[in-house]
This record gives sequence, structure tokens and C-alpha cells, in this order.
Amino acid sequence: MTRLDRLAAALDEPLLVTTRLNVRYLVGLDSSNAALLVQPGGEATLYTDSRYARRAEVVEGASFTQTPRHVIGELAELLSGRRVGIEAATLTVAEWEALRAGGVDVVPTTGLVEALRAVKDDGEVAAIRAACAVSDRVFEALARERFVGRTERELAWWIERAFRDLGDGHVTGTAFAVQVASGVRGESPHAEPQAVPVPAGTLVTVDCGCVYDGYCSDCTRTFATGELPAELAEIYAVCLEAQLAGVAAVGPGVSGRDADAASRGVIAAAGYGERYGHGMGHGLGLEVHEAPGLRPESDDLLQAGNVVSVEPGIYLPGSGGVRIEDLLLVTADGAERLTLYTKDLQTVA
Repeated sequence: MTRLDRLAAALDEPLLVTTRLNVRYLVGLDSSNAALLVQPGGEATLYTDSRYARRAEVVEGASFTQTPRHVIGELAELLSGRRVGIEAATLTVAEWEALRAGGVDVVPTTGLVEALRAVKDDGEVAAIRAACAVSDRVFEALARERFVGRTERELAWWIERAFRDLGDGHVTGTAFAVQVASGVRGESPHAEPQAVPVPAGTLVTVDCGCVYDGYCSDCTRTFATGELPAELAEIYAVCLEAQLAGVAAVGPGVSGRDADAASRGVIAAAGYGERYGHGMGHGLGLEVHEAPGLRPESDDLLQAGNVVSVEPGIYLPGSGGVRIEDLLLVTADGAERLTLYTKDLQTVA
């Protein structure tokens, strides 16, 4: 069954897909100006302007209709008088109003294509596995680099170059802005690299990933720059124990809430519950954040084919922080770890 067939089987009425990555996922066209109308019976029509016409003409599974530059404006006329589902999370208010003004009966929907994207096929898993292998090579090389005295930004730039150099020609860039947080700046889960030298005797959290043939990796390791104060050494040990508990909890049929609780309980029991404020993880694929969610409020149920992160953290105001993250593929009987670089605390110069 094709991706279009799977989507069509879930529809009660036609769905107008306008999210760029959803169009790409369904028919393989990456366009900044395209829409895909999918019928419950499986028929699909791709709409885009002349700039993408040559590629749109050869997509499989959908017929092609060329439109003027303003695709939504044209669709307001073509779909006038029809009841059509739209992707409420990404269609703009202006586009919504254009469709309604043209006489389209607009029905908001959420998450229909994203639910399909959450379960990866063999080709997607292969791309993510390759992206994770590049991440492993980057971390192995990074651990041999000098940290102390170099700025966080220098290290971030080094990491960006390393992904391209070690990516076998398949890496097109980073999956998100590289995060390097040293010393007290590690107290923030999403600290941006600054032009400040990395100090000795502290923790340095590095969160990074790449895009390999369109699919993302995401991995976090925290390094020591020499002998650590007792409190920083302790939170690393606690975070690692929590991360291993989270990894062990991931499997088919497990709720995002319960998976999160496995890591959160370890950190709370050690007295750092208030210092772990974010969810344990998230799905990943064409985007670095996708369904399912692994966090306290999540009702998502994990299933074979999901790729998820497990990334608990502890953040101490005025001292520093630690986060350890792996990507896991949910399998029929558990989970396979995809990011394999060591999680034993590595001391760098």
C-alpha cells in the first residue's frame, strides 16, 4: 500500500495537503509552492506553478495541474462549492479566507499525514540510521579536539563542517542549530553558542544532528573538561541512569507518558526533579521534531517503526547542566539504539 493509499483510507472527505514536507512525503516533490488534493478513493492531484512543473509532471500516484504562482487563489476557484479538509496547523489565515471567499467549504483537520510519517518504512529507517552513523563519527572526532580556551562558537562551527566532511556526500546540512553550552551556560537546555571560551573543570553539553538524504539525526553528549566539582559529577551519573531507564522503557504499546516517567522518576528520586523541566523525547524523521511525543502529558502510543529520542537532562542554576540523548527505533519487541557513541563520561582537553 502506497503512502497515498494509506492516507486515502483515513479520509472521510478530500484533503488539501499544503504542508511542504507532507507533500514531499506523499509524492516526492519538494516545492515551496505546491498543494496536493487527495480523495478518499485514492485519486490525487498535484498543483504547483511553472517553476516546478517539470518535476511535478513525473511524480508517481498523482496527476498534475499547473497553476499560476498563487496556488491557493487558483484552488479557491477550482474547488468552489466543494467540502475539503485542510491542514489547520499550517494553512495561514489569509489562505483559509481565500478558500472560503471562493466558495470552498473548509474543514480543519490535524495530524493526518503526520500520523503516517510517524511510522517509518525501511527506506526512511535506512536514511536515519545513516544520519546517526555520521553523528557517531562527528562525536568521535570531536572528542579528540581541544575544548578548553576555544569559544563555544568555534566548536559549533567545527561541528557544522565536520558533518559535511564526514557525511559521504549525502549530508546537506545540520538538522538544527548546533548547541554547545559550557559551564554555567549549561543551565539552559537550549543555550545558543556564544563567543565565550570554554573553561576547564566543567561540563560541556553538545546537541547536534545532520540531514542525510532528507532525514535527520539528533544526538546529545556532555563532556568533562577536567576534574569536575562533586555536584556536576553527581548530576552526570544521575542523568545517565535516567537516560538508560528511559531507553529501557521504550517499546511498542508504551505510552509517551509512561516512557517519560521512567526517566523522570530516577531524577526525582535523586532530588533533582525540579531541575528537569522538558519532556524526555520526541519523534524524528523529515523533521527533527515529529510525532510521537514522550512527555508527561502525552497520550501517544509507541509502535514499531517510530524513531524517537530519549534525552533527559538536569540543569542547575549557577552551576551547569547535563543532557544525554540517543535515537531509538521502536521494533516489534522493543527498541534498537541508533546513536552508538559512548555515553561514559568523556574527559576532553
